[in-house]
Amino acid sequence: MSKYKVCVYAICKNEDKFIDRWYNSMKEADDIVVLDTGSSDNSVKLLKKYNISIYQKIITPWRFDVARNISMSYIPRDTDICVCTDLDEVFTPGWRDALEEVWNPDTTRCMYIYNWKLDSNNMPLISFYYQKIHSLNNFKWINPVHEILKYKGLESTVFSNKIILNHYPDTSKSRSSYLPLLELSIKEDKKNDRNMHYLGREYMYYKEYKKAIKTLKRHLRLKLSTWKDERCASMRFICRCYFFLGRYDLASKWFKKAIFEAPYLRDSYMKYAFFKYYTGKYKDSINLCLKALEVNNNQMTYINELFSNNLTIYDLLSICLFYCG
Repeated sequence: MSKYKVCVYAICKNEDKFIDRWYNSMKEADDIVVLDTGSSDNSVKLLKKYNISIYQKIITPWRFDVARNISMSYIPRDTDICVCTDLDEVFTPGWRDALEEVWNPDTTRCMYIYNWKLDSNNMPLISFYYQKIHSLNNFKWINPVHEILKYKGLESTVFSNKIILNHYPDTSKSRSSYLPLLELSIKEDKKNDRNMHYLGREYMYYKEYKKAIKTLKRHLRLKLSTWKDERCASMRFICRCYFFLGRYDLASKWFKKAIFEAPYLRDSYMKYAFFKYYTGKYKDSINLCLKALEVNNNQMTYINELFSNNLTIYDLLSICLFYCG
């Protein structure tokens, strides 16, 4: 017999290709609540096939935090555990029992494994800990994009490595709203270190390298910017921007800063190794690859770069060794 009442809640817009798969992985919950924010496909029709509470609301101007908070408001008031997911995500079977194993009456949040990227054989490529399972009261979603849950009070967090959520994104969907929403986020809170980092990264994606460098340096100057993994990532992005601007001297300088910031991560060694390879310094690239291989613990962080922990490192080594005879 279940000790707790569990409710899954989500937002939806034009997700009809995912609904059957998503529901089948979420149906271990007692309740499922979905807020549709303006689907023009068959999403609402498909959702109505199942035992799901469906609500509809157009949110203008669009913000992810507003949508999440509205969807959360529809959760039944007798719910003990709230589980926020997206429709392109799938729990592995047995997640409900695993959740009840670790949850206590005073628990506010649960951390679990999130496989953000998987290969064609469904093997995880990038994984980190997620924390979108929470108690009902005193939580609020904040930030227009890259939204997070903020709790009012002192938290009590539990962890389960038996709860696994897999991500199968729709790569055809546009992320064009992210940049203006990130700019809005920083306009609302200039001390938001997390979204300052994301904004700099977004400028880099758009090849606005000078803007990216300026923004990422602002991130590094913030007092709240203390997480070394994220600081290291900002430094690597600065390196990439300087590389594309042809400022190899500054790129090299920032690679060294990134390695010093988080020597326990492979990523900076590997990016620097690629830089040395592209500039024809093959012996330096070999040395950096070997240093990367000395880092054996793969940190469970969303900052991880895919090429740091797959066979790319050996591929790069083999090519550089070839050029060195």
